[in-house]
Amino acid sequence: MVEFFSKRRLKIAEQIIIVIFFAVLIPMTVSGVIINNINQQSNRSQLRSAAVMIANIVSEEIDVFQHSINNELAQITSTLEYYKSPGQEQAYLDTILENLTFYKELTVVPENRLKEYDSYNIRDDYVVFDRPLKDGRYLVAVLDIKNLQHNLFKTLSEDKRQIYVIVDGFLVASSNYSETGYHNSLAQLPAEIEEDKPVIYGDLKNQPLVYLKKTDPDVMVIVNTTEDVTKHAIDYNRDKIILSIIITMLAVFFVVGLYTSYLYINIRQLFKAIIAISKGNYERRIRLLTNIFTPFEIVFLGNEFNRMVNQIHKSYIQLKKKNKELKQVNEFRSNMIDTVSHEFRTPLTSIQGYTSRLLRQDIEIDEETRIKSLKVIKRQSERLKRMIEDLLVIPDIEGARLNVNLVNVPINSVIEGAVALVRNDVKREIINNVRDCKVEIFADIDRVEQVFVNLIENAIKYSKGDSPVTLDYEIIGDRLVVSVKNDYDIIPREKLKTLFDKFTRIDDKTTRTTRGTGLGLYIVKGLVEAMNGEIRLYSNEECGFCVKVFMPIAEV
Repeated sequence: MVEFFSKRRLKIAEQIIIVIFFAVLIPMTVSGVIINNINQQSNRSQLRSAAVMIANIVSEEIDVFQHSINNELAQITSTLEYYKSPGQEQAYLDTILENLTFYKELTVVPENRLKEYDSYNIRDDYVVFDRPLKDGRYLVAVLDIKNLQHNLFKTLSEDKRQIYVIVDGFLVASSNYSETGYHNSLAQLPAEIEEDKPVIYGDLKNQPLVYLKKTDPDVMVIVNTTEDVTKHAIDYNRDKIILSIIITMLAVFFVVGLYTSYLYINIRQLFKAIIAISKGNYERRIRLLTNIFTPFEIVFLGNEFNRMVNQIHKSYIQLKKKNKELKQVNEFRSNMIDTVSHEFRTPLTSIQGYTSRLLRQDIEIDEETRIKSLKVIKRQSERLKRMIEDLLVIPDIEGARLNVNLVNVPINSVIEGAVALVRNDVKREIINNVRDCKVEIFADIDRVEQVFVNLIENAIKYSKGDSPVTLDYEIIGDRLVVSVKNDYDIIPREKLKTLFDKFTRIDDKTTRTTRGTGLGLYIVKGLVEAMNGEIRLYSNEECGFCVKVFMPIAEV
């Protein structure tokens, strides 16, 4: 058994059942048996004491009755001495018969007539008393035993024991009479009868018999404790004790069962949550059944577990986001390296080619060719510089360390400079409607030029065919809005919101045939916001694709 439990870990419910069995069930059973035995002994002692007390009560009632009759007869005898004629005597006795109903007959007779009253037998429910008078006559009193019985047991009318009063071997009075009980009581009397004291006898401990043998008068009182009395005194109390123990056990099992069920449910919730977390489900939470049966430790553990899972889930989301960014970095790394190397190679190749041409000694270069070559070198150097500035500004944007020198800047000159820089590299129509704007903005002149160069280049790169790029402006409140428009398919709103993210490009045939890193709009947004501006993207049937830059107007 011990080896079995050592190999198998018990569940909480099984442990609680074992604890209840050894700590509650067995102790309560033993306590019930002990209490029942003590109660039975106490009730048995009470039954004996009660039987003895009843025997004494009946004996005292007999003594009182005898003393009362003797006194009354003595008083009647004394009174009769004053009457001179038999008629007066009988009239007096008749008056007593009317007032005292337990007298059957009261009369004065000569001594020779006493034998007539021998026929009055106890079997006939009568008893005769006689008292001598001074003139030799006798006062005879015949008493009705039924009245005697009423007087003897009037204080014991509620008691269920059998009581028998025996005079000269004849039963003269009884309470709760039973023929079987009467004969059994007589049959169990001991051979030697003790007198003038109650004696307990009988074969059954829980049904004691008591007799009291009086010598004056010659009367025996027997008290029989019946089975019904025993059941009421012992069995009934025993049943109540057993019932109370059973009810207590049931209550204990109910409360413990209810407690165990809630505890088991909550612990299973903990198990399920732990298993879910171990399998990677970081959104699982513990939902406890909280009530008075829920321990504080379980509630505390559940709350702390949910708090821990929340932190893990947040970390998991951040890690997932970082992994997504790393995946995007990996996806665009090769494309970026290829694009950057290509973008760098083109101006470097031009610079290297024209520089080698100017350094050749074997040919003669005229002034016009020399000037043209130098312009190409200058233009490609400026393009290379812009590309390097775009790459270098990314760490500053990410670290919020971008420094700007805000001054009043005429927007028309900035746009014309950006258009000139871009137009030198591409042959695309650029409609500049901002040249007529005389408004100055509060910005960093180099950064704002970098913004519009990137936007114009981006518009040229991702426009259909030879469609023109249009630059317009409008004034809204205290801000100047410059828009860069190009002809392009309508971009879904969900996709439009992601274009400001790093390494994000529109996945269509145009982007697949055009080199790019997906960093242009990200850089532009960072530069504009650093200068307290705002940039928005629009895509509809009117403009195709439109970028609007909101910049604060300089104070005059």
